[in-house]
Amino acid sequence: MGPVQIKQLINSTPVGESVEVKGWVRTKRESKNAIFIALNDGSTIHTIQAVAEPGQLPDDLLRLITTGSCIKVTGQLVASLGSGQSVEVKIQDVQVYGTADPEVYPLQPKKHSLEFLREIAHLRPRTNTFGAILRLRHTLAYAVHKYYNDNGFFYLHTPIITASDAEGAGEMFRVTTLDMYNPPKDEAGKIDFKEDFFGRETNLTVSGQLEGELGALALSKIYTFGPTFRAENSNTTRHLAEFWMIEPEMAFFELQDNMDLAEDFVKYVIRYALEHCADDLAFLEKRQAEEEKNKPQNERSMPLLEKLRFVVDSPFERLTYTEAIDILVKSKAHKEKKFQYPVEWGIDLQSEHERYLVEKHFKKPVILTNYPREIKAFYMKQDDESAAAPGPTVRAMDVLFPGIGEIIGGSQREENYEKLLQRVHEVGIEPESLWWYLETRQFGTAPHAGFGLGFERLVLFVSGMGNIRDVIPFPRYPKSAEF
Repeated sequence: MGPVQIKQLINSTPVGESVEVKGWVRTKRESKNAIFIALNDGSTIHTIQAVAEPGQLPDDLLRLITTGSCIKVTGQLVASLGSGQSVEVKIQDVQVYGTADPEVYPLQPKKHSLEFLREIAHLRPRTNTFGAILRLRHTLAYAVHKYYNDNGFFYLHTPIITASDAEGAGEMFRVTTLDMYNPPKDEAGKIDFKEDFFGRETNLTVSGQLEGELGALALSKIYTFGPTFRAENSNTTRHLAEFWMIEPEMAFFELQDNMDLAEDFVKYVIRYALEHCADDLAFLEKRQAEEEKNKPQNERSMPLLEKLRFVVDSPFERLTYTEAIDILVKSKAHKEKKFQYPVEWGIDLQSEHERYLVEKHFKKPVILTNYPREIKAFYMKQDDESAAAPGPTVRAMDVLFPGIGEIIGGSQREENYEKLLQRVHEVGIEPESLWWYLETRQFGTAPHAGFGLGFERLVLFVSGMGNIRDVIPFPRYPKSAEF
């Protein structure tokens, strides 16, 4: 099974045993009484200290042990005489696997900017910050699978290559094997995609939802968890061109059931992270506080662990879009023109509006429902006309979190064939391109619902990081696909 991980060693109580430790050198310090080597193998944010006596290690070997070099230490696990760790390794032998010339190795023991670390994404996982984020990301992903497995869902693998645009935004990456310099043309002079690999125009998926619905209408409860792609030219702290989506779809669920599931699910995965990533979250909380110490008090974020417990412990406030607009219109922020974007019924709420509802008005997570039909996707179930709303609405829901705004978007799906077909026509989609999706409403249709959670948004929230490019190992965004 390989060497014992540092995480296991520093949490162990037996001392006096012979151990092998393998990892990368964080620091080496020499004094007249001892040589101290801090070693990390990525299993934990903590290092283990290896100690040698002066003169014990040959000078030519010592010169190779520098920050970034990879070594194996053989020695005796003993109680530590210094502060900061309970055990350390008394060195008997050192083997160097790979050296790192300190003149060129970019990760020296000092503070590096996040912008700089994005330029060396092949090395940034070795830093405390990104080691913590990647362990947290793993834990959250595991919690997602565990939650759905334990609640009777089946993991459905939906296609990455698709001919449909689930979101209707048209911002998709094309997949083709045609000669881009000399593509075949049809009689009208347009590119003839019949000559392409799939015999039609295809793209990278923006969502597995439509195919997920097909699975739910046979297996009752499914979820997808896979990569999605958006060719949106957005250079913001909230957008990526490649990201991962979690999308459960449930037959026989209506809007209320969908809200209950979303709240229970997101609380579960955050609670799981709190229980299993305590050391990494404590480090990330301290890091966030350090980053924000120069901000005015009223602009600082809630301490990370407090924010996470706030979400886990608070019942989510539920209200309609119409009620939310009424609150925003009557707010002091609106009356004093502090909102950058206007507020009126029918708008697509901006992050500033969502955060006002969560952070200022309710002071808890919020689920908004029953949005105007015109700003939502064609597949959402239409509400009956009501005097409570100025216009037609659909059974949509968005979950809003502090500091980030929308983190989950979903709806009850339209199961009525005629109503769905009418919406397809209204938004300008060719029904023939979705014949298989429409047909499910003719063969044993059923009420069903689902939602989508951008995994990187979740990691961003739980880690307290400020830029989504720093919560995925190798971010893809405009003009950047280096690694």
